Amino acid sequence: MPHDGTPDVSRRRVLQLTGTAAGLSAVGGVATASPGRDSGPKPNEVLVGVSAGAGQPSDVVAQYVPSGAEVVHENETLRYVAVSFPDGSEEAQQGFIETVTEHGPIKYAEENGTYEALYTPDDPKFGDQYAPQQVNADDAWDTTLGSGDVTIAVVDTGIQYDHPDLDGNMSDADSNHGYDFVDDDEDPYPDVLSDEYHGTHVAGIAGAETDNGEGIAGTSESAILSCRALDESGSGSFSGIADAIEYATDQGADVINLSLGGSSGSSTLKNAVEYAYNNGVYLAAAAGNDGPCSDCVGYPAAYSECVAVSALDADETLASYSSTGSEVELAAPGTDVLSTTTTERGDYEQLSGTSMATPVVSGVAGLALDQWDLSNTDLRNHLNDTAVDVGLASNEQGNGRVDAYNAVTTDPSGDGGGGTCGDTSTSSSVSDSLSDYTDSDCYYYNWEYSSPCQVVVELDGPSDADFDLYVNEGTGDCPTTSSYTHRSISTDSQEQIVIDDPDTSAALYMLVDSYSGSGDYTLTITEKTT
Repeated sequence: MPHDGTPDVSRRRVLQLTGTAAGLSAVGGVATASPGRDSGPKPNEVLVGVSAGAGQPSDVVAQYVPSGAEVVHENETLRYVAVSFPDGSEEAQQGFIETVTEHGPIKYAEENGTYEALYTPDDPKFGDQYAPQQVNADDAWDTTLGSGDVTIAVVDTGIQYDHPDLDGNMSDADSNHGYDFVDDDEDPYPDVLSDEYHGTHVAGIAGAETDNGEGIAGTSESAILSCRALDESGSGSFSGIADAIEYATDQGADVINLSLGGSSGSSTLKNAVEYAYNNGVYLAAAAGNDGPCSDCVGYPAAYSECVAVSALDADETLASYSSTGSEVELAAPGTDVLSTTTTERGDYEQLSGTSMATPVVSGVAGLALDQWDLSNTDLRNHLNDTAVDVGLASNEQGNGRVDAYNAVTTDPSGDGGGGTCGDTSTSSSVSDSLSDYTDSDCYYYNWEYSSPCQVVVELDGPSDADFDLYVNEGTGDCPTTSSYTHRSISTDSQEQIVIDDPDTSAALYMLVDSYSGSGDYTLTITEKTT
């Protein structure tokens, strides 16, 4: 934005080249969507996203459901439904996906895939903790232990919330400390304690009670919210995990820990993490256990809204199992990490995996939030800025090993060490309208700073329409709906794209596109520097 205050955002009208297809005749086999259900693996389901303004998602999809299939679940916030094919026919599911996506109100259709807990279990063994010391949490505790004013949601196998080293830090969101998306009830306690210990272990790393004369010390004293989305096999469906993320966000979680994942992405999951991120949540996600590899970060960690965490051994070398890639943002100790486990397994044990590294980052985030008043984007920048370089490649450690002492003692406003991203910022906004699905607007933004550390592009559109946002960074031309460097395409008109260390060799180009509907919108670009 020029110094005279005039926004340096220029507009170029473009015509959307592709529209929505005409509706086809409805077919039978419709069932009413249930308000909730279990979240275990569901290989016989298809998830269908419905555009805002098209009506109730279950009503829209029901008219296209073939005989023998039925709508079994609906999430009105994320605007998707699940369609079950009881006969398990892969051919029928694929045919439905191809057919239903030809209809204008349908944003996407995909198989309801499965994510799994990301850990590599060893034989149970006991020993001294090293993870809190490696990230200097013990030094940070001289400043703050963290507090229940900060909530960390653990989306996992459920937590044994009456564990003597966890019970004092469980969230009181309700009497049972969360929700069970596997059994669809209000008690997220593991069904089989001998099998479902992963969530209890993750919760202990992030927030076991500290200085209580019992067992281990967690990274922070944050409140823990249990969201049971993985079953006793350690697996959970895209829809169940997405519902858990939405629930945690609506419960006011500050941090969501995702020690789970898989090799494929999901539009449903992407919309869920966008929802959480846009509502101010910091999302820490396990990079994956597919190492050694050079570019294999899994999902949801690979999504830009999530902080992908790689795992270190006790000597701060990269763990052999840890996935790596350009998406890795932080590293943390993940091998032979001692934490709480279920009573059936002896209360405490050591486990290894990026699942164990991720709650270390979540715990440090909890400490930092108790010390500083930070938005999720500011927290993200702060933890990245205060991380320690342990000599690994950038695709192995990202910005470095997370450091609790630095996070709680370094003023995010800058301490003479070069400042924090966002110390200086400038924003430009432009408002206009789109008339229907054939309408799009293209804008370009000329950079104010020579080396910005981040740019945030936000679209605020009508609630009864579905507008999407596409960005081209460093290309010098307008994006299209099929050619872009970044995009945000949720089922509503609230979109956000965050780009760290953007390429300023060319102007930033942005396309506001009507997938369906019409109305006014505002496009805001916020450029940040140190």
